Amino acid sequence: MFGFFNPAVFVYFVIFLCIFTIIIDILTALSYNSIEFYENLFHHFYHQFCQVIDLPQETRTCSAVYQNGHRLHSRKKNIYMMKGVYNEMKKNQRNVVFWVSAVIAGGIALWGIVGNQSFSVVADWLMEGLKANFSWLYLGAMLFFVLFALVVAFSPFGRIRLGDDNERPEHSTVSWFAMLFGAGMGIGLVFWGVAEPLSHYIQPMSGIEAQTAEAARFSIRSCFMHWGLHPWACYSVMGLGLAYFQFRKKESAMVSNLFKPMLGTKQAQGGIGKFIDIFTTVLTVIGVATSFGMGCLQICSGLEDLFSIPNNMLTWIVVIVIICFIYLKSAISGVGKGIKRLSDINLVLFVLLMAVAFLIGPSLRTVQTLVTGLADYILNFFPDSLRLSSNGDSSWIQNWRVFYWAWWLSWTPFVGIFIARISRGRTIREFILGVIIVPTLVSILWFSVFGNMGLNVAGNFPAEELTAMVASPETALFHVFSQYPFGILLSLIAIFLLTTFFVTSANSATFVLAMLTSDGKLEPPNRLKVFWGILIAAIALALILSGGIEMIETISIVIAFPYLFILLLICVNLVMALREKKKE
Repeated sequence: MFGFFNPAVFVYFVIFLCIFTIIIDILTALSYNSIEFYENLFHHFYHQFCQVIDLPQETRTCSAVYQNGHRLHSRKKNIYMMKGVYNEMKKNQRNVVFWVSAVIAGGIALWGIVGNQSFSVVADWLMEGLKANFSWLYLGAMLFFVLFALVVAFSPFGRIRLGDDNERPEHSTVSWFAMLFGAGMGIGLVFWGVAEPLSHYIQPMSGIEAQTAEAARFSIRSCFMHWGLHPWACYSVMGLGLAYFQFRKKESAMVSNLFKPMLGTKQAQGGIGKFIDIFTTVLTVIGVATSFGMGCLQICSGLEDLFSIPNNMLTWIVVIVIICFIYLKSAISGVGKGIKRLSDINLVLFVLLMAVAFLIGPSLRTVQTLVTGLADYILNFFPDSLRLSSNGDSSWIQNWRVFYWAWWLSWTPFVGIFIARISRGRTIREFILGVIIVPTLVSILWFSVFGNMGLNVAGNFPAEELTAMVASPETALFHVFSQYPFGILLSLIAIFLLTTFFVTSANSATFVLAMLTSDGKLEPPNRLKVFWGILIAAIALALILSGGIEMIETISIVIAFPYLFILLLICVNLVMALREKKKE
């Protein structure tokens, strides 16, 4: 009857629009520091008026008594005040990145909520087109990023410090690793740690028989590939470029500044630069909001499995509101306090869950899986990196590998900017090896433990139930844990870990978005953190309520495609900047 229009979804749209409008109104007022701003504004226009009508200085000063008991203002003081107000007004008028990004991100989300059927058709059509025509480009570019990062790390450039020559790292190595890993893919590992190996096991690549020893081996190798060197190399390219330009060349933390060697300062700060910064911001908002929605669904699934708490609208709202409050408080505390402390907690819970799972699960088989899987990963690294099809069938490659490469690209701006922010004082070699090698090894350990736990009990489930678990990955982890002793303990730790990873990723994202929309300030204003934090939570909640989370996930991957070229150009600009340094 209604075609593409759904009355229930329209209600969600109205609620979202009201929240969005209220947030903008409140934060716009706060951004001017209301009372002070309007008082200063009055003084500014008052003295401008006096100059126009050539009112004597004595009259101007005495007239200030009219201002409800405020002290008299000298001419000199008012001139400085006038400059400050003018600069503040100019700065807010120039903040095109903030306003345009907020409108575009909100518009995309609203389209996914209100017109979810038309949105789905367009998103799927674009995604299928990219996979069919540009799979080769995704595969080749991602391998290039791995090789580029490693070559730069072991070249003479690797000794350059991201900061002054005598500067030392801002954060300890353990805290640094905890923060970059939590922001990079922590919540994704928990979400897919069991579900992805099972999926490859029951639906492997063409030419491999399902649910066999060969399929199990292929499953682990594929997980190592998808969560290994490639995504972290992608992050390292972005992070290295930003860290070098911020801390070595003293530029602001804007992606557009990375293009100064190629475009020049005028173009990089002009329309082209603004487009890059807006594109980066929108991509970050949509990608992060989608992941938060997925994380919320898994937390709610765990609560239902453990405590029989209904997995419904009320639970989703309560979970997102509570987590939003926690991550906003943490983000306002800054990197050195809130984000760092939460990341340290993440690391402890992460190691604890993996250790307990290893002891409870089939430990010997896990070690064998680790050794065999690592050998398969290394020996097949280049063939798997460039494989376009299997026996003439490219569907698995497109639906999994290309999809993952596109997904990591959508997260690259956010993770790269955050990694750069926390990496001051490290050498280029230390940065690249720390960002690529260590997280890759941890991901390999994680999938060895949890992937093996899932494969070990796959035979306990009927075929229909196993297929349903794979189709709903947020539930697979808890179903597998239920097959082991102390499964409840594992599920409890997993829920806490999901929550802390959720919070860490969210406050890292709000911090990065605030940086991007405050001209790259390393300590952005809290009002922007609050705005982006609430907007991300509102988008995630609205998408869950409307059932549009998967569509937005698809469109974020589609939007990320141009970022492939941006990253390739970042490599070129970074080499140009490093060569300039060598000549000095």
